[in-house]
Amino acid sequence: MTDLGASDLATIYPQPSPRVIAKARPEIDAHARNFIAMSPFCVLATSGSDGSVDASPRGGNPGFVHVVGPNKLLLPDRSGNNRIDSFKNIVEGSGFVQLIFFVPGIDETLRVGGRGRLSAEPELLESMEEFGKPPRAVLSIGVHEAYFHCGKALMRSKLWSREAQVERAVLPSISQVIHDQTKLGEPESQAVVEARYRTQL
Repeated sequence: MTDLGASDLATIYPQPSPRVIAKARPEIDAHARNFIAMSPFCVLATSGSDGSVDASPRGGNPGFVHVVGPNKLLLPDRSGNNRIDSFKNIVEGSGFVQLIFFVPGIDETLRVGGRGRLSAEPELLESMEEFGKPPRAVLSIGVHEAYFHCGKALMRSKLWSREAQVERAVLPSISQVIHDQTKLGEPESQAVVEARYRTQL
C-alpha cells in the first residue's frame, strides 16, 4: 500500500464549499442545544501528552450532557472500568476534547470541540444525580466549535435500521471475550453481565 501525501489529497478531494466551512460555529446555538437535549449518547475523544488518542462512549438519559451556556457543557462521569484514559489525557495533555453526539433515529450528528477541565465539587456532583446516584466527577468543556455532520455515514451503515441489527448471541459474552484474552476471572454469560450492568449504572 502506498501512503498518500498532502498533495495527493488535494488531487483526490475538491475544496469544501463555503457553506461547509461556514457551518462550524464558535458556540452552541439553539439548534445544537436542542440536539444535545435529545441525545442519550456521545463519543468523547481526547489526546494525551505523548500523542496517543482515546475515544470513549458516554451515555445517559437524553440531555445527560448539560448545556450551561453557549460556550460551556457539563458532562457527568458515571460508573465504568476505572481506566480513566480520557481524564488522564485531559489533566496531563492539552485538555482539548472532541464530542460527537447521536440521537437515535436521526442520521445527522453533532460535533463539539473545546477544552476540558475536571471537577469533583460535592454540590456540582449532587446537582447531576442520575440513576439514583451522583456522578464521580464532572467534565466541564469550554466550547470553541460546534457543527452538524451530514447523515451519509449513518445512512450507509443503516445504524438505526432494525433489519441491520444483529442478535447479541452471535458473539460470546464480553466476560468470555476478556477471559479468553487475559485468562483472568471466570467467564460469565451475557445475561449475568447485563444484570450486573443494571445494578452499576
